[in-house]
Amino acid sequence: MAITRSRFRELIGLAEPGVSLLSRRIEPMDGYVIEHLRLQLGDEDVRGILTRPADNSRRLPAILYGHSHGGGYAIGASELLDGREYLLDPLGPVFARAGYVTLCIDMSVFGERATVSESFAAKALLWRGKSLFGQMLSDHSAALTYLAGREDVDPARIGAFGISMGCVLSYWLAAMDERIAAVAHLCCFADFRTMIELGAHDGHGIYLTVPGLLNEADGGRIAALIAPRPQLICLGEADSLTPPAAVSRAWAELEPAYANAPGMLQKVSEPGIGHQETPRMRAAALAFFAENFKR
Repeated sequence: MAITRSRFRELIGLAEPGVSLLSRRIEPMDGYVIEHLRLQLGDEDVRGILTRPADNSRRLPAILYGHSHGGGYAIGASELLDGREYLLDPLGPVFARAGYVTLCIDMSVFGERATVSESFAAKALLWRGKSLFGQMLSDHSAALTYLAGREDVDPARIGAFGISMGCVLSYWLAAMDERIAAVAHLCCFADFRTMIELGAHDGHGIYLTVPGLLNEADGGRIAALIAPRPQLICLGEADSLTPPAAVSRAWAELEPAYANAPGMLQKVSEPGIGHQETPRMRAAALAFFAENFKR
């Protein structure tokens, strides 16, 4: 039996904190603008980095960017401007020059919020029946609320994008929140039951441990909640975090959800590629957003 959106939100413990803008510093660049934001999320002051076209006099499509993990706890939202070793180059300027307003915030235990370890934060929450990823998704939801409320953003054209941990942030939030009109995610779509069977699950961080989730849903059924909205999945076939058997099982549970939405589900699967973005993935993501957010 397919999981419902409301039940998935309940399992995740989604509890979006209130969000408001504390401050904004604008930095003009060559052909685009960076906004350095301070957002109040509940009782916490959180860094946000936003890139946008220089001309934002009209409502533009937007992308909620989920940053990756990769053990780079000091990086967080800076990934939007500085990139990572598994990205071709930083995506903030790329998306801005392509016409998008793109926002990334520091997730808990990353960037300016790296005040305690992932293990410290996750264990405290797990003992209370919650999860670190539930907290991250709640904050990501608040960032979406801020983004949708900006005067230069078209709330009907907001997409989500991420690689690795950002991949799961993107497609899990899209599964719970229909404000995300299209999602492109890279290098973390897999079935975790299969990962456990293969003994490969320990490659993922403890942040992703959600108590009881696998009793009711896994990657494919979660991604199916996005249907019929457009979804692009990019994978490296030699990626130990998404072994082929785990991808196949997840895809088999996802694909039927798009039976009545031809062309809305796309996959880029790269032979011999590990946990990294490729030129083909980049081109597919840019084409995907351009097609779905054109006017």
